[in-house]
Amino acid sequence: MSIRMKTEGYIDEQLFKVFKDPENLKKALMRSMIQTVGRSPDGAEVRDWFLALAHLLRFVLSERNVKTSGKSYAQDKRLVYYLSMEYLIGRSLKKVLIDLGVMDVTLRTLEDMGLDFEDLQSYEYDAALGNGGLGRLAACFLDSLFTHDYPGIGYGIRYEYGMFTQRIEEGQQLEQPENWLRYGNPWEVARPSVLYKVRLGGRNLCFRNASGEDSCQWVDAEEVMAMAFDVPVSGFGTETVGNLRLWSARSTREFDLNYFNQGNYIEAVRSKTISETLSKVLYPNDKSQDGQELRLKQEYFFVSASMQDILHRHLRTHDNLLNFAEKVAIQLNDTHPAMAVAELMRLLMDEHGMNFETAWGITRATFGYTNHTLLPEALETWPIDMLQAILPRHLEIIYQINDVFLREVRRSFPGDPSILSRVSLVDDATRRIRMAHLAVVGSNKVNGVAELHTQLLRDGLFADFARIWPEKFVNMTNGITPRRWLRQANPKLSELITEAIGPGWEKDLDRLHALAPFADDAFFQKRFQEIKLANKRLLAKEIAEHSHVTVDPNALFDTQVKRFHEYKRQLLNVLHVITRYNRIKDEPGRDILPRTVIFAGKAAPGYDMAKLIIRLVLDVAETINHDRAVGDRLKVVFIPDYKVSSAEIIIPGSELSEQISTAGTEASGTGNMKFALNGALTIGTMDGANIEIHDEVGDENIFIFGLDAPEAKALRGGAYDPWEYYNGNDELRRTLDMIRNGFFSPADPTRYKPLIDALLRGGDHFLLLADYADYIRCQEEVDQTYRDPAEWTRRAILNVANMGKFSSDRTIHEYARKIWNIQPLDM
Repeated sequence: MSIRMKTEGYIDEQLFKVFKDPENLKKALMRSMIQTVGRSPDGAEVRDWFLALAHLLRFVLSERNVKTSGKSYAQDKRLVYYLSMEYLIGRSLKKVLIDLGVMDVTLRTLEDMGLDFEDLQSYEYDAALGNGGLGRLAACFLDSLFTHDYPGIGYGIRYEYGMFTQRIEEGQQLEQPENWLRYGNPWEVARPSVLYKVRLGGRNLCFRNASGEDSCQWVDAEEVMAMAFDVPVSGFGTETVGNLRLWSARSTREFDLNYFNQGNYIEAVRSKTISETLSKVLYPNDKSQDGQELRLKQEYFFVSASMQDILHRHLRTHDNLLNFAEKVAIQLNDTHPAMAVAELMRLLMDEHGMNFETAWGITRATFGYTNHTLLPEALETWPIDMLQAILPRHLEIIYQINDVFLREVRRSFPGDPSILSRVSLVDDATRRIRMAHLAVVGSNKVNGVAELHTQLLRDGLFADFARIWPEKFVNMTNGITPRRWLRQANPKLSELITEAIGPGWEKDLDRLHALAPFADDAFFQKRFQEIKLANKRLLAKEIAEHSHVTVDPNALFDTQVKRFHEYKRQLLNVLHVITRYNRIKDEPGRDILPRTVIFAGKAAPGYDMAKLIIRLVLDVAETINHDRAVGDRLKVVFIPDYKVSSAEIIIPGSELSEQISTAGTEASGTGNMKFALNGALTIGTMDGANIEIHDEVGDENIFIFGLDAPEAKALRGGAYDPWEYYNGNDELRRTLDMIRNGFFSPADPTRYKPLIDALLRGGDHFLLLADYADYIRCQEEVDQTYRDPAEWTRRAILNVANMGKFSSDRTIHEYARKIWNIQPLDM
């Protein structure tokens, strides 16, 4: 039973007021040390002081979160629930201090206490709730959502071990558990009373109900419990604090005493162990049948708990669910949560007694679906037999949805029977369910994440759906939060910007346009260059510490940091590195611009080709970095275990941003935006958001090379022969032969045969050889421009000045207006 009380008189911001005065803050930290950490301040270690400060801030956030939640309920505005399998939120300490506007007083207080803030912050683990751009985008969106006072909640999974910690041993990626919760998470609040049953397995029991209608129930299913953990998420410069609710799997039976008393201690905890694997690891390796089943169960566990919670929250303040779609918007962040469509239908029909038509009308008016990939293999499909065994009721509902949908299509396109098999939720040829199709059919809006991506969705991947519902497809170009990626990651540049154009740009990034006149100002250029050099020195220190390579901060820092995948073409970057190496070796006296090429990123545990590319990077680095004839003219670095906190050092210290995916493969990218916002120039293809960055900064302030999307499609569809490029370019042939013949792996000369075979015998699907020559030409243009520091700096400043479009604030405002139909809270 809950006791309802008014909270206004109890939330008086007293805790927040201690941050206004160093002496009061010092006393509050002492109390927090004793009361929350349980240590005497006299014997406390640096980690203890981090925990004391984090808990104190969490108390402030909790007060404001309760206040925000109260306003949301009282104002009864439509709110958005954001469903994402990933939230790459990074460290929270500095973000919260900046958001609350108490960074300066906290730094002074810690200094008075003999504590170093950077040392203290180092004891915070990055929250291991994501992997790459998808999770970082979700984190940026929550930041923007609450910065601009929109009502909403994020839902995800509380992964106990994240994806993995990347170690490099004997030149190879080694995956180890990412034990980020080893010392607890001071930002989260456990909610043992927020607990939902999630069912798996069992069978359908179908019958005619009292009204004579066909009805089905899900029976004989196993159960696992989903327990909530809440992480308050602050907005910048506002009292709004939203919530990220994460689900942790719990067994319905913690311990079987009968087995224990029989001496079978393993069986006594078997149920608990199996149940709790659902929230252990992000994206379990799905190369095996067991891995695929675990991934399906994990995704369903997430959406079932979230849907049950959303319905419960609605019914707290509304008498029924008939107005559910008027008050609730649910956004599916990619295809992983698509089963939410079938789960909401199940709950509305089986648990709340609605008929199919009413439930389907509510469901389609509630969901929005964001697609993040153009690669067909990345769009999830599930075997029908697997769904029958794990989610039999949902399979039945999907069949119902498909039947209704195909009848609509048949009526609308009577002369085109072939469209039915193309848009069907069921792939009869492979006996699989197409989850992206379920998301499209079950949503009122479907969006891509860049203008090119959305056009390719309309014209290619979802062309038939766009014929059926042309108004359903909209574009929402991705964005990044300037609070994290400029104000926090690059404080000196932020200070320079504020000094030049005044405050307020953090919440209105279009104000950066006012920087453009400073691009030719010699004094501003000098300060800009000094800040970049200081950031490069910090990055050089990071490289020395984690990669054990000494680099010269005066060299050009050329960076490609992202998830390793063949379409992102880290291998093309390596081909340029080897070409550059050969030129140095061939002409030792040649005036070649010194360059440090920096790689970072993880490969999925089951993605052998991506892991082999990482190994090649490391072998090439080993060879070049120890070649005395090369010296500081070329260094190659791989920074292991790439994450948000390392990105905050790498991105501000980089000068050239490698965004070189095959045109037509990258949905958007957000790393390109982060680098440009921090004054790096982009070398890239006309792919994803690169096109829009090109349009914003101007053709002369970006280095574009290679095929565009129509040209790439035409080349693949024609008689593309990689051997023609191999035989027609001496430098390319020499580079590939060095890799193939073991120059970089003398102890194992055939190590990279799969890479070369994929390029020459496997059709070079991602067109590396076709783009190689123009990539090399473009890199020469980079060298030439960098030799003119004033010109390079002018272009860098103009990149910063023209990044206003790429704020996640703009993206969230567009989602709010065009998809979610939500309004900010009256704070």
